[in-house]
Amino acid sequence: MQMKTLLLKKEEVSRLIRMKEVIGTVEEAYKAFNSDQVVQPDYIGIDLHPPRGDIDFKLGYYKGNEIISMKASSGGFPNNPTTYGVPSGMGTILLFDARTCALICVMDGSLITGLRTGACGAVSVKALARKNAKRITSIGTGNQARMQIRAINEIMKIEAIHAWDHTSESLSRYKADIEREFGIPVVMANSKKEAVEQADILITTTRGKGELVEAEWIKPGTHIVAIGTDAKGKQELDPEIFRNAKVVVDSITQCSEKGETQHPLSKNIMSKDGIHAEIGEVLLGEKPGRESDEEITIFDSTGMAIQDNTTATKIYRNAIENKIGTFFEFFE
Repeated sequence: MQMKTLLLKKEEVSRLIRMKEVIGTVEEAYKAFNSDQVVQPDYIGIDLHPPRGDIDFKLGYYKGNEIISMKASSGGFPNNPTTYGVPSGMGTILLFDARTCALICVMDGSLITGLRTGACGAVSVKALARKNAKRITSIGTGNQARMQIRAINEIMKIEAIHAWDHTSESLSRYKADIEREFGIPVVMANSKKEAVEQADILITTTRGKGELVEAEWIKPGTHIVAIGTDAKGKQELDPEIFRNAKVVVDSITQCSEKGETQHPLSKNIMSKDGIHAEIGEVLLGEKPGRESDEEITIFDSTGMAIQDNTTATKIYRNAIENKIGTFFEFFE
């Protein structure tokens, strides 16, 4: 058996996947997770302490494609670009053929996290937002805020975006970029309250440094996509929002410890039984999604290895099909 490993550079990865495909791979991942098709150990992180950041390792085995994936992603190394000439955060993905555990692909992983996280918002909008939703509010205007729009724009017509950020520079940059890329008007809000009150769909993509969104600002029928909280102690939402909302998560285990859901749980605003569903159960039709136009729905996403697995596998297959990448033989 000839054993070749495909190497894919960042530029090649960017040519091999479209957002529409990623929305499909993320849906597949969520359904697989709730169909006993996935083995996904808790992820491991090593904190290297300031001035350095940390590195995480996420592993997933998907019986549906017989692929084991491992993603290493680092972040928070501010001196990297100037001192070492490398980015402040990097990602690498390894794919193994589960039948032999042979390494079949090594690819740059810096784009995948952003893409699949963006796509998860769109998947939740399909499952949980009102069908007549038109206006999006974005709290946070960084790379992930843009990714969310890129994905949601694939599945619905966005009439307007109301945006808020800590700094007016990043806010006006976001306005210019979004209007140029999508032609969707962006309203720069004077306050978080003003922005949130406009939302049919509310997206939070900040660094999770505290309660940014208050319960009384949220109007009935809003769908909330909570992205920024993915570690213990991070927070974006007033936990009171959860009291009367339908809460859907990617993984109950992860979200109750690392997601936005950790806060209402620790304050006894809700119990674990109060979590309505994992999103895979809604996509599989095992549990209902939105049941009325008045409901407030929350999708709490912490990100899962299985999303990296299905998305990276699609990239690998596209690469083989299009003869892109370089083969390397470990066992010559």
